[in-house]
Parts: sequence; structure tokens; C-alpha cells
Amino acid sequence: MAKLSANYEAVYILDADLGEEATAALVAKFKTLVESNGTLTEVDEWGKRRLAYPINDKNDGYYVLMTFTSAPSFPLELDRIFRITDGVVRSLIVCKDE
Repeated sequence: MAKLSANYEAVYILDADLGEEATAALVAKFKTLVESNGTLTEVDEWGKRRLAYPINDKNDGYYVLMTFTSAPSFPLELDRIFRITDGVVRSLIVCKDE
């Protein structure tokens, strides 16, 4: 039987040079997107940190962790939106075990 919903974690890194307002706007955008397609459990903003290796000549990034429950089809759409959004350096979505 197919799953109706699953638990997920999404970590994404925003460009640290965006500024506070643009960073807050992107975090709010992704938070609203998840809330409209599932149940948002937690948003943990880790803040500005050094990247393990330079990405696009950048050494710092703004890290955000989201924990949510949604239908199995939604993470694919969320990943697509992460990829096409300017300001998102990297993202990773993982399905957590029950």
C-alpha cells in the first residue's frame, strides 16, 4: 500500500550576501510553501556559517533546517523550487524513518 504521508527534513543553504530582509523573505516563502502542502513541524535557522568548501566563490552561507510531514510527491516539487530560486546555494531533502 502506498504511503499517504511521510516525515521529511529539508536543509537548504542561502547565499550569505543576500541581506537580512531577502533571507527572511526566502525563509518565509519556503515555510509558506511547506505549510500549504503539508504539516510544518519545525523551522530551525542555524544562521550564517562557513561552508565546508567554496561554492560559486562563496565561503559562507545561511543554513536553514525544516522538518515537515507531507505526501510523497511534494518533496520533488520542493526540490525543483529550491533549484530554480535565486539565492539558494544548495539543498537536501531526506525522508526520515518512522
